Amino acid sequence: MIKKASLLTALSVTAFSGWAQDSSSDNLVVTANRFQQSAKTVLAPTEVVTREDIDRWQSRSLIDVLRRLPGVDIAQNGGLGQTASVYVRGTEAKHLLLLIDGVPVARSGISNDPELNQIPLSLVQRVEYIRGPRSAVYGSGAIGGVVNVITMTDSEKSQVNASMGSKGYQTYDGTLRQRFGDTMVTAAGSYTSTRGFNVQPDSTWDHDEDRDGYRNKTFWGSLQHKFDDHFDGFFRGYNFSNNVDYDLGSAPFSPDYSADERQLYVQGWDTGLNFNQGIYSSQLLASYQKSKDYNYSSIYGRYNDGTTLDDMEQRYIQWGNNIAVGKGSLGAGVDWKQERLVSSDQSTSDSYDRDNTGLYLNGMQQFGDVTLEASGREDKDDAFGWHGTWQTAAGWEFVENYRLTLSYGTSFLAPSLGQQYGAKRFGIASNPDLKPEESKQWEAGVEGLTGPVDWRLSAYRYEIDNLITYSDTAYYNINAATIKGVEWTGSVDTGIFSHRVTLQYIDPRDDETNEVLPRRAKRQAKYQLDWSIFNVDMDLAWEYFGKRYDNRTSTYNPEQRVLPSYSTVDLSASYPVTSHLTVRGKIANLFDKEYETAYGYQTAGREYTLSGSYTF
Repeated sequence: MIKKASLLTALSVTAFSGWAQDSSSDNLVVTANRFQQSAKTVLAPTEVVTREDIDRWQSRSLIDVLRRLPGVDIAQNGGLGQTASVYVRGTEAKHLLLLIDGVPVARSGISNDPELNQIPLSLVQRVEYIRGPRSAVYGSGAIGGVVNVITMTDSEKSQVNASMGSKGYQTYDGTLRQRFGDTMVTAAGSYTSTRGFNVQPDSTWDHDEDRDGYRNKTFWGSLQHKFDDHFDGFFRGYNFSNNVDYDLGSAPFSPDYSADERQLYVQGWDTGLNFNQGIYSSQLLASYQKSKDYNYSSIYGRYNDGTTLDDMEQRYIQWGNNIAVGKGSLGAGVDWKQERLVSSDQSTSDSYDRDNTGLYLNGMQQFGDVTLEASGREDKDDAFGWHGTWQTAAGWEFVENYRLTLSYGTSFLAPSLGQQYGAKRFGIASNPDLKPEESKQWEAGVEGLTGPVDWRLSAYRYEIDNLITYSDTAYYNINAATIKGVEWTGSVDTGIFSHRVTLQYIDPRDDETNEVLPRRAKRQAKYQLDWSIFNVDMDLAWEYFGKRYDNRTSTYNPEQRVLPSYSTVDLSASYPVTSHLTVRGKIANLFDKEYETAYGYQTAGREYTLSGSYTF
């Protein structure tokens, strides 16, 4: 139901996206505008996934979680841990901004895609997903939308979990929480592994005829302290390591191009202070991220020919302020990000560094049945100077429980460091004239509560210019694209059953060739059914994706290759044996559907999982 209550109560406990103090509340979000507000007051389409949802779905990865959400299409080169691209509303994978507790995740790769598939699911307490432009709030990257992975929680429960499944899958994790007066201490760890399967069975290289497995180790800790009724702070750190086997598809022509194994080491440290008194809130947040991304040959080893290393450091500082004004709020702040990357192989090394400073101002106000929202931001980047973005939206509750929304926004994506400055190890030259990708986005929507059905219908149009493409020996701003789409989401309860439906049609096209952009299904439908009977909680998920094209045409590929449509069904069940012990089971891809989301890469087929969790 659309709430007409004043926002003042929600905003009086404002917390910025760096630390969702009340993140256990399902109806409050912090990602949309960097202040805490009711999800129903956000004018952009918004989804919230709680830890309880993740456990009920029995997801194995963040990719599995996002796959269920509206507007999301996935192309993955195999199974768990393999490279994956996430397309939101037909935009490129690189157009999705990924945050961990409000901090942008460092992007070290030349492709500029965020590393969603590498974040251990054991860290995730909550996911907030906003569709549409958000560069006016966060800066570079938020063209298609924003995913904010929140690791903090107010829960004081400790828990241990264990799972096993087909293809040698196993995972063990535990979280210990202890309160000492006004201080909460949390420590957590996890281990996940799978033998996997041969992701490229048609490879012409004999060395690819093996299983492609995945292994992860994660450690996480935090300290939260409340100094008084107005002032609190936190310190947290995490460390995880991933190892992924993958295939080349054909025999390499030299040892330098024989890498078929990836090891990723990531550590992050965050600290922040939060002040809240009356209508005013402020937070100062500092973050440090470091990653080492090795790709090497399983034949020659990590310290010989074929090894590459991306050594990335990111420093980030954010100071945000918010004041409740009338039935709304006014926010302003500044953030600073420094990226340093050293990319090397056995003979060459590339060093990059870049700083960005952003200033933002946003506001939201409710006038009776009308809600207005506006944001503006200026970014100063070392490479391309100042870049401004803005967005505005309006919502009108023209009849009780029915609201019309209109929005317009601009966004941008800065080039990756490798695209901007070149990469000698790949023979890529620098391009000092490379510009950010830019977009203009319009959206109109209507939502309402019709009987028991809570629904929303959205129509949108994205125009994206200066798309960055590799040509000859460097990256250039060559392409432009237009994406038109319609999306409908609805939910309804019928007796013991809860239903959730998503329908989407998109038309993403290259402006020059009029070709449909690759690896995006024009049609998708998702259905989720939850029910409980005899204390057994059941979840059934059906997903349909229409045909898609795997490639753009080129001199070497004169036609677009078609990937057929497919649908899958997942079935999950859980049973509370006691108030502390819960057992769960899942069958993924129940009917063992064979399909591909990337040409030549096999998917997992039917998989089984059995797990248990003990809470104390």
